Amino acid sequence: MNPRGGWALIKRTWASWMQHRSFFFLLAFGWMIPPLIYLFVWSTAAGGETVGGLTRGEFVAYYLILILVNQLTYAQTNWTVGDLIRDGSMNVWLLRPMSPIYNALSTEIAGKVVYMLFTAPVALVLAIFLRPEATFSLGNTLLFIPSLLFAWALRFFWGYWLALLAYWTTRAQAFLSLQDSLIFLLGGQVAPMVLLPGSMAWIARLLPFRYMVGFPVEVLMGILPSDELVFGLIAQAGWMVMAMALYLFLWCIGTRRYEAVGG
Repeated sequence: MNPRGGWALIKRTWASWMQHRSFFFLLAFGWMIPPLIYLFVWSTAAGGETVGGLTRGEFVAYYLILILVNQLTYAQTNWTVGDLIRDGSMNVWLLRPMSPIYNALSTEIAGKVVYMLFTAPVALVLAIFLRPEATFSLGNTLLFIPSLLFAWALRFFWGYWLALLAYWTTRAQAFLSLQDSLIFLLGGQVAPMVLLPGSMAWIARLLPFRYMVGFPVEVLMGILPSDELVFGLIAQAGWMVMAMALYLFLWCIGTRRYEAVGG
């Protein structure tokens, strides 16, 4: 590990991204579209009443927070790892005097800063016009911080170990596409957890995808009972540890068999 070199790499990557920020602003806007669609769908369905115990204003608050959480947890780096392995560009990462994880983390941190420069003001403007309704308690706000960090780590390392399957197959990106589809269905984007039918809600509680996006939003809004909150934090931490273990295991055995010329 080389923290000093890693920090220099993060600053360099951020400066590079800022030169092309208009392109990344367009990417951020594209990622906002699905939550915005369902924001209007569910807020319209609620009207002046409630759906699943949520009012129109609470649906607005839920999806505006989800937009921010989705941008902060999305790991775009994982989509490039497979290409680096296939075309030999991973050689450059392996020859640097620092752990290759710094390359991914530098892109992640730089990306989050650039995306939020666009997403946060847009979400603020939407909040002014759409009038969200939510009460944030001190306890839920404090619990939101670790749940958000765990959500990012879980989503990043889960996607990273899937991307490392490119050491053995040329179709590793198909696994990432499947992951994004499951996050969309079970992660609180199509509908909040309270609106999912019984069997789907049970599956969402067991699988890791809910804990990558929707769970931190539920924590901040205080819509979870205490037992569900405790279970969710334990499940989130457990899946995160498993994802990190899978990443380390596949990285170790994958780099041993990795062969490339050039790059």
